[in-house]
Amino acid sequence: MDALTDLHAAQPYWIWLAIGVILLAVEAASSTEWLLWPAVSGGVVAVVTVFGLPLGFFGELALFAALTVVATLLSRRLIQRVNPSDSPDINARDSRLIGQRAQVVQAFVDGRGRVFVSGSEWVAEIEGAAPLAGESVVVEGFEGSKLKVRAA
Repeated sequence: MDALTDLHAAQPYWIWLAIGVILLAVEAASSTEWLLWPAVSGGVVAVVTVFGLPLGFFGELALFAALTVVATLLSRRLIQRVNPSDSPDINARDSRLIGQRAQVVQAFVDGRGRVFVSGSEWVAEIEGAAPLAGESVVVEGFEGSKLKVRAA
């Protein structure tokens, strides 16, 4: 522990750079997006200490904490602006299908058939006139893994 204290006293930027790199490595391994901003904050504190600002350990720790909180809050606002919550989640494939055209691959019988959309075949239901194989329909919704479609 004395060696760590002596290293911080002599060259504090190595400690903060190591903290930033370790946090970044854990973030890269887990991809939670929660450790990215503390990692960046550790890097910023390392740069601040390179310029020789005499903050002391507790001043550096306070700067790290403040930068982490500010960066995290600002990033959340930026993410909400860039990726609004009303847009479908990239992993919610079903939601992204709504409004897309699909091609009927198996004719509808009693309102049930199969359609091809977004690179896959899906079970589909339709109300009203049943389109024939090869015709287009539009995806209106989904129920489980079954698409609700209408004639195009």
